[in-house]
Amino acid sequence: MDLPSKWLERAVDEVAQLPGIGKRTALRLVLHLLKRPSVQTQQLAQALTDLRTNIKYCRECHNMSDQDICGLCTSSKRDRGLVMVVEDVRDVMAIEATGQYGGLYHVLGGKISPMEGIGPQDLTIGALVEKAKSGSISELIFALSSTMEGDTTNFYIFRQIEGLGIKTSTIARGISVGDELAYADEVTLGRSILQRIPFELALKS
Repeated sequence: MDLPSKWLERAVDEVAQLPGIGKRTALRLVLHLLKRPSVQTQQLAQALTDLRTNIKYCRECHNMSDQDICGLCTSSKRDRGLVMVVEDVRDVMAIEATGQYGGLYHVLGGKISPMEGIGPQDLTIGALVEKAKSGSISELIFALSSTMEGDTTNFYIFRQIEGLGIKTSTIARGISVGDELAYADEVTLGRSILQRIPFELALKS
């Protein structure tokens, strides 16, 4: 892409590094910013700088926070014995949006993936195991993605806490509401059959 300005080219190159954004989309965004009042561009730049400078990760659950310990971990309304294990902060946001969960979280920061060179030592699994050994957890809920890497991570953590008397569970996996069976993959459909529930309960949901 031949651009008329090295400054424009540099800005496009930087924006194009964002996930899901190619050079054409990056160029459109940069040109849009140039058309806006300069104060808006400055505010955006300052917001990004403040984000990198001030964002923290909770000492307890590793969720994003403005404080050393996040609001979820300090809330007196949460069930402190119930901990849901998730991959990253986006999962916390998604689960919180449902309004169906009242426990705490533990953000791993990824999942075990030998192909990508990610091992248990690269995640916050050690901190989770220590928390489990402290006796503060009564139930651990695995809420990682239903992939080989997710299942491997679940199993690894399960083996690390086995024998501690902690109840372990996983979120149900199956056909999403509104999905047609013809378009479901075999694994999802199979799990839906294995994890079937009484029809009377389905009527109440």
